[in-house]
Amino acid sequence: MSETFKTIARFQYSSEAQIVKGRLEAEGIQVFLSDNLTIDTDPLVSNAIGGVKLKVLSSQAMEAQHILNTIHKYSLDDDGNILNCPNCKGEKIELFSTVKDLKSFFAFIFGFLFGALPLHAKHKYKCEDCNTEFDLK
Repeated sequence: MSETFKTIARFQYSSEAQIVKGRLEAEGIQVFLSDNLTIDTDPLVSNAIGGVKLKVLSSQAMEAQHILNTIHKYSLDDDGNILNCPNCKGEKIELFSTVKDLKSFFAFIFGFLFGALPLHAKHKYKCEDCNTEFDLK
């Protein structure tokens, strides 16, 4: 009798799923990605189809979930230390790109009109607990 696969995680982009897949395979877990080629072809459909599904054998699902829980989901500094929010001292910090200044806005418009990648994007950090946006010093 063949064993079935169980979805244990979903990712917006296939690059994220590939990193986790490599980590799980290094631990001897059989991994299968679903919808990764579709999203690589057109990333805008990711939310519509539920993202890239990371699947493992049902018998290895608990072990794989335990490994997933050990992977740090939030930002670290260059030395591997956890970043803290300057406002609330929280640890749930995410990196994001923004187009709030004029230079970023015009770069976005240029990229949109000519099908080019953005030439200028400002990166900031945001605390999930208090929504404070900040730069690293």
